Amino acid sequence: MSYSVAVAGASGYAGGELLRLLSSHPDFTVTTVTANQNAGQPLSAVQPHLRSLSHLSLVETSPAALAGHDVVFLALPHGKSGELTAALGDDALVIDCGADHRLADPADWATFYGGDYFGAWSYGVPELIVPGGKQRDALVGARRIAAPGCNASTVSLSLVPGIAAGVIEAQDIVAVLAVGPSGAGKSLTLPNLASEILGSANPYAVGGVHRHIPEITQALRVAGAVAPTLSFTPVIVPMSRGILATSTARIVPGTTAAAIRAAWESAYADEPFVHLLPEGRLPRSGDAVGSNSALMSVTVDEAAGRVVVITALDNLVKGTAGAAIQCANISLGLAETAGLTTDGVAP
Repeated sequence: MSYSVAVAGASGYAGGELLRLLSSHPDFTVTTVTANQNAGQPLSAVQPHLRSLSHLSLVETSPAALAGHDVVFLALPHGKSGELTAALGDDALVIDCGADHRLADPADWATFYGGDYFGAWSYGVPELIVPGGKQRDALVGARRIAAPGCNASTVSLSLVPGIAAGVIEAQDIVAVLAVGPSGAGKSLTLPNLASEILGSANPYAVGGVHRHIPEITQALRVAGAVAPTLSFTPVIVPMSRGILATSTARIVPGTTAAAIRAAWESAYADEPFVHLLPEGRLPRSGDAVGSNSALMSVTVDEAAGRVVVITALDNLVKGTAGAAIQCANISLGLAETAGLTTDGVAP
């Protein structure tokens, strides 16, 4: 069976990455692509690298354009998905790659985003530990799924095993991320111009204001954290795509290095897309580019009494579009790895 697919926001980076992956998916056929300012143009005019989909043209994003498809992916700015989803009916599987349905607490939405709150959907990080198992179980048969924020899923995947196993403390967590500017989308903004970022590393959203913070603490609480505190600092670096997150947390007194290693090994031993590297090996952001893999190392800093988890992934694949397709596969009962690869692109 082939499922018909619509992608809203197909002219952006996330939409383009969805289309790149969907173009070789054995069970999905992209039939509709939508945009706003670029509506009316051939897809090839704004996504010229997608040669296999050059027969498609962008139409205006509307409930009518998205209706009648088996699967709808929304790659829209926050606040825009929620305006559409109520009109899409119950038959389609809808996966939102924006922020509108990630947060369970309306107060978090009001503090970090503002505007109308549209409610929480099943959270689209299958590998996260939740009471009774993995978040994957909540995605089976789900018809509404919220794909994660790329920074949020990176840090959550890094820390949840330690929280769930009780080997790290939930307070005084620190995460510093090197991120590519593609995570901010295609809009022309001064901080993301090439002349501003080439040869420079530029921190932003410093001091507890980044919108992915409540998403991370939400995942930590689900895994068992009580009143987690997180210092989160993202830094734009001159690579078009990718995240390298260094997350540290205090070790619970009396915990051995072996127990710490075992927590992460147990969490990810059977996961197709989260790979714990052998001891002594550290991930590089470039090794994950183009893949749906998250590459992770766990190191014990005995002098500081902290665990250091370094995770690398492609923000547009495992961080966004790949995660969305992985969740669609799970929801529909397809092979979870369908249309996705663990292999990166080098050099």
